[in-house]
Amino acid sequence: MSPRRRVLAAVLAGLVVLAAVVLGVRLLPSGPAVDPDSRPAPDRPGTVLLVPGYGGGRDGLLRLAARIEATGRTAEVLTLVGDGTGDLGAQVRVLDDAADAAIAAGAPSVDVVGYSAGGVVAGLWVARDDGAAKARRVVTLGSPLGGTTLAAQAVTQAPDACPQACRQLAPGSAELREIAGVGADLPWLSIYTADDETSTPPETAVFAGATNVEVQQVCPGARVTHSQLPTDPTVAGLVLRGLDPAPTDLSGAGCVTS
Repeated sequence: MSPRRRVLAAVLAGLVVLAAVVLGVRLLPSGPAVDPDSRPAPDRPGTVLLVPGYGGGRDGLLRLAARIEATGRTAEVLTLVGDGTGDLGAQVRVLDDAADAAIAAGAPSVDVVGYSAGGVVAGLWVARDDGAAKARRVVTLGSPLGGTTLAAQAVTQAPDACPQACRQLAPGSAELREIAGVGADLPWLSIYTADDETSTPPETAVFAGATNVEVQQVCPGARVTHSQLPTDPTVAGLVLRGLDPAPTDLSGAGCVTS
């Protein structure tokens, strides 16, 4: 073989090895997103950041924030970019900026409460921005963590009425595949209701690695719709348990009327 051919063969061989390495890296299962030793101390709670859902409405979360503040915690309801129907990635940046600001101001960590699509935003934040290194706990309310059939129907039947966040909440979207598994990266409590008419089916809120609880499991016969989740007293009680400095314990949880 001529010297020129030997050089070409060596280059080609090197490219084959490089391709194999790259493919191997992509195919190997990823390790933990965050070193457990770098996780926030569980007994040092900081600011609670509440992330609104699709559309960005804050009213219900403001009432939940007041309940959280009554326990002595600092709580902030985020204002989403635009009307909250655009790219969920933009909402992830809002959450990351708020977490960084809270920690820069002296908070030892943050807790995140995500309502509806806000829970998907929290998952993307953990997946993309080492959220598990900043957040002590995540609590989600009626979040379509596996996607909602309502969005899937909109994509196929009324695409003009289904903006970007709507498409990202359809089952099988790239964003939902991205968050698969992050429920095991930190203590995560997913609360949902059997009466949910928006995150459908309601079991879409069941998240691998998380503690999952249906409202009706702790309060049989309760009627709680999707929009009522942030203001329902029983749900608020569960949220406060999820934010407690002690490990989450739902034993003894029951109906709360006020």
